[in-house]
Amino acid sequence: MLAGDFFYITSLEQESGKINAVLEINDTHSIFEGHFPGQPVVPGVCMMQMVKEILESALTIKTKLVSAGQMKFLTIIDPTENNSIHATIKYTVEEDGKIKLGASLVDDTVVYFKMDGVLAPLPR
Repeated sequence: MLAGDFFYITSLEQESGKINAVLEINDTHSIFEGHFPGQPVVPGVCMMQMVKEILESALTIKTKLVSAGQMKFLTIIDPTENNSIHATIKYTVEEDGKIKLGASLVDDTVVYFKMDGVLAPLPR
C-alpha cells in the first residue's frame, strides 16, 4: 500500500463512473534512494498501484489487477519538480463484478501515464 506514505490523496471527487483526485507525492520517500539516487523518478509500477488505490479508496473495496490491456508511460514524474498531480479514472462495473477502467495521471500541461485495465474485487 502506497497511500498515506508514498503519496497522499489531497482531494477526491466521484461521480457515476468517474473519479478525479489530486495527489501529492512524498518526494522524500525512501524508494527514491534507489530509483534513482540524485535524480528521483516515480516508478511505473507505483503509478499503476496509485491508480488501483485511488479506485479502491473511492469505491471502498479491495481489488486485484486481472489484466492491463494498455499502459503508456509518457513522461517521467520527478517528484522534486512535480509532486502534485491529478488522477482521472473512468470505470464501469461489469455484471460479473469486474471493474473496467481507463486512467491517466496528469498535471496542467503534461500527461505522465495512461492505462486501460480490469480489476476484480477481493472477497471482504
